[in-house]
Amino acid sequence: MTTRSRGPSAGFGWLTNGISVGFRHPKPLFGGAAFLLLACLLPLLITMPMQFHAMSAGTPPSMATSALIMAISVLFGLLIIPLYAGYLQLVDAAEREQPTRVLDIFKPYRQGEAWRLIGLGLANFVVYIAGIAIIIVATGTGIASWYVQAMTAQVNHQPPPALPGGFWIAVALLMVFGLLMLGFYAISLGQVALNRRNVLGAIGDGVTGALKNVLPLLLFALSSILAWIAVGIVLLIVVMLLTLLAKLISSWLVFVVIIAFYIALILVMYTMMFGVMYHLWRDVCGDDIVPDMAPAIAA
Repeated sequence: MTTRSRGPSAGFGWLTNGISVGFRHPKPLFGGAAFLLLACLLPLLITMPMQFHAMSAGTPPSMATSALIMAISVLFGLLIIPLYAGYLQLVDAAEREQPTRVLDIFKPYRQGEAWRLIGLGLANFVVYIAGIAIIIVATGTGIASWYVQAMTAQVNHQPPPALPGGFWIAVALLMVFGLLMLGFYAISLGQVALNRRNVLGAIGDGVTGALKNVLPLLLFALSSILAWIAVGIVLLIVVMLLTLLAKLISSWLVFVVIIAFYIALILVMYTMMFGVMYHLWRDVCGDDIVPDMAPAIAA
């Protein structure tokens, strides 16, 4: 399947469309994001008691406990991937003004597509680990040993070791790799979830699509940084106002408001993240363009 390259300004369009998509279709997308958030929190019901037990014992978690926690997190992470695809399908239906239901995020499980999506998740995980390994090996094997020493020093409450040679080069390469992985993951997931591509074909489309769109991905990253700075300023103002209110009214009421605000912020982040992924995929690989959205995508 052909992947398209877009101009640098497309990255800004992905961000703006991703921010606005939830507010254009609030009922299905925020409702679906709430179910997705609950699914993502389920592993914590198992892993957090294990971590709290280790903390109450006053000793760091054993290797077996840490391995078990990691295995549970990975297992649930793979099982949630079909829900990501279902949510992406929900965004697609909403943007095409088709009938939508909040529970459509579970459609990949109902339609027997879960195994293919889990396979994509495993393949993407292998690509991610392989990319990091290649960068670390290329910039010097001392980075891996430094990381182990730093973790050991942290557990033993000791100062971290000095940075190894090639550390900052590795950081720069990892940032570029992370940017490419953003495009790769959005395109490959979109291809499997929305274009019904096989896993290998979706991975190939993800690689070529990300490489063809490095400049818009870079502009998207820069635009996102500026947007997060603006959000940080707004959050700081909100925290100052809530702190003032806590002195004037009940602190418990302020606590409830903070929790509600935090949940709302997470839901907005979910809709924005998947909105960006959807518009990135549709701009690069989507065949059918919604007429009233074409100008926004081309911008």
